[in-house]
Amino acid sequence: MSWFQVLTAVALSTGAFAAPHVLHERRHVPLKSYARERVQPHAIIPVRIGLKQSNLDSGYDRLMEVSHPTSSNYGKHLSAQEVHDLFAPANETLDAVLNWLGDAGFDENDVVHYENRGWLAIDMPAETAERLLSTEYYEHTFSDNSRIGCDQYYLPAHISPHVDFIKPGVKLSPPVKKRTLEARGFGGRGRGGPWPPGPPHVGPNPFPHWRPPPGSGHLPKDLQNCSVLVTPNCLKALYNIPQAKYSDPSNVMGVYETSDAFSVQDLQLYFQKFVPYIPQGTSPSVVSVDGGVAPVAPGDARNGGESDLDIDLSYAIVYPQKVTVYQVDDPPNASGQYGKAGFLNTFFDSIDGSYCNYTAYGITGDSPDVDATYPDPAADGYKGQRQCGTYQLTRVVSISYGEAEIDLPKAYVERQCNEIMKLGLQGHSIMVASGDYGVASFPGSDNDTYGCYSANGQHGTIYNPDYPSGCPYITAVGGTRLYPGQTIEDPESAMQVNLTAVHIAEGRPPGNPVLALFATGGGFSNYFKPPSYQARAVSQYLAAHAPDVPSYVVNSDASNVGANGGVYNRAGRGYPDVSTNGAFQPFFVNLTQETYFGTSLSSPIFGSIITLINEERTAAGKGPVGFVNPVLYQHPEVLHDITNGSNPNCGSSGFSASTGWDPVTGLGTPNYPAMLRLFLSLP
Repeated sequence: MSWFQVLTAVALSTGAFAAPHVLHERRHVPLKSYARERVQPHAIIPVRIGLKQSNLDSGYDRLMEVSHPTSSNYGKHLSAQEVHDLFAPANETLDAVLNWLGDAGFDENDVVHYENRGWLAIDMPAETAERLLSTEYYEHTFSDNSRIGCDQYYLPAHISPHVDFIKPGVKLSPPVKKRTLEARGFGGRGRGGPWPPGPPHVGPNPFPHWRPPPGSGHLPKDLQNCSVLVTPNCLKALYNIPQAKYSDPSNVMGVYETSDAFSVQDLQLYFQKFVPYIPQGTSPSVVSVDGGVAPVAPGDARNGGESDLDIDLSYAIVYPQKVTVYQVDDPPNASGQYGKAGFLNTFFDSIDGSYCNYTAYGITGDSPDVDATYPDPAADGYKGQRQCGTYQLTRVVSISYGEAEIDLPKAYVERQCNEIMKLGLQGHSIMVASGDYGVASFPGSDNDTYGCYSANGQHGTIYNPDYPSGCPYITAVGGTRLYPGQTIEDPESAMQVNLTAVHIAEGRPPGNPVLALFATGGGFSNYFKPPSYQARAVSQYLAAHAPDVPSYVVNSDASNVGANGGVYNRAGRGYPDVSTNGAFQPFFVNLTQETYFGTSLSSPIFGSIITLINEERTAAGKGPVGFVNPVLYQHPEVLHDITNGSNPNCGSSGFSASTGWDPVTGLGTPNYPAMLRLFLSLP
């Protein structure tokens, strides 16, 4: 029978709902909501069915073909349409699921089919969805929002192989947190606060009695202060970055932002003091994704610093090249006001129409909010339809936001990571900050003060890896630093700053004890294995430098995290991949100069360096470098190896930096001339 034929009531009662079902997805980690209750039977639920895509098992190999330096196809990136055609679900998958829905009584007007055939959308009463999936839907109440989902659901045995996952279901996305937290305000702006906190910062001179270190007199005056005030000139000296000279429209530098927004006045103050060759009035282009709003006034609550510093650093390195800001989601959704975080998905929707995995139409009914839905009825909400495939993605984009990996279901994360793989196939380079609390997530994550994880009888001692850093198709960027008394001629160390001690040195209250463990994020994913380009480096590190703490090997569904008293997954993809400086950098926020810290600084620095390399390749008649990890792991000699420091948390010293790759600083920091020579030598 055709899927769009409407069945009689008799057939509806004895057909699809009576077919033998098999378990498709189950929650292994209990939700930590305050309460939950059954969804009302007639409440409308926006059911989204993700179809199995074709050829995903070959996606990694295809990406290596265009990204590995020894490949004859290096740099031969695919077009968006070629990627779309390569991974679209098979016809038999689409037909099977549509026939199943037809047997359940839905007609062609009920089902919205997205352009890549990857998603089907149907709005239906809760009681219908429960019968269709042999489950029970609950409304979960958290401190600041309600969300809908189930503990497990079932599909007919002949349908399950064709479905990736269904939402709402096991997937309940928590509000996204910034990488960094505001040092002065911690405690009042944790999960559920009105806006994600900004990067930690201290006064304009954290060491008021500091004097230039001995032996620094031969350096130019503007480079003598780099151990405690890392200006753009210091960064360029550390990594041998030349003055940029190109501004090819194809190489605009991109930065991702949500909730936080930049102030034009702050940018001008930064340019005037630290990058005077950038003309006053210079400002980025803003791509508003589903009502994202920027810029804002300096005193606006959304001017928390993240956007200011991302843009400042990008311009300081790439100017006269331009910068584009992707300002994602309208204020109510971006702030988490409705619990509609939409981390990365809304962004991916806007740059890849085939990824639009949520409906573009407003959902009505009594069901609680699940994901960002537009038009948004809030007074300051976006009144248009969800944007799908509206914008072009810049060749390089830096993301300084993230989430604890364990808070996201494995299937959901894998699907999102595959989208990042597809962007790499098209020649895009995606950088992400690796986190700021060592082997933990952000403070308060998973109800732990320090952001550590608890399971299998262990309380706050299990390392809590980051997402999207664990995705093997992304370049995760860690943080480094110089110590007082060092100069730009000394090797950097892993970023580890006792901000409590800095506060005391400034004559301020010590702050929350979490700030004593501010350190570059790094570790091993629970969801992804080491990719082939990294496998040897990870193996060598664990053989020679594994920490003296128990570990575990995660199982296929990541349900045994912390097994046998282990605190990290020794079989996981390691991160970060590379690092740059992330400490004692000055910025203007709310018209005030202060000193900031975090891998939020590191990611745009590395992304800007890749943009400069793309500029040189463009001038030489070559394409963008795209996904850079395979080249860098094959040629680590083009990076400065960082061998000092660690990333403690969760009751341990974490991992230690070492010779070669390590889960603290990755392969090391950039040596721009060496990197440029290498990438220019490739096709």
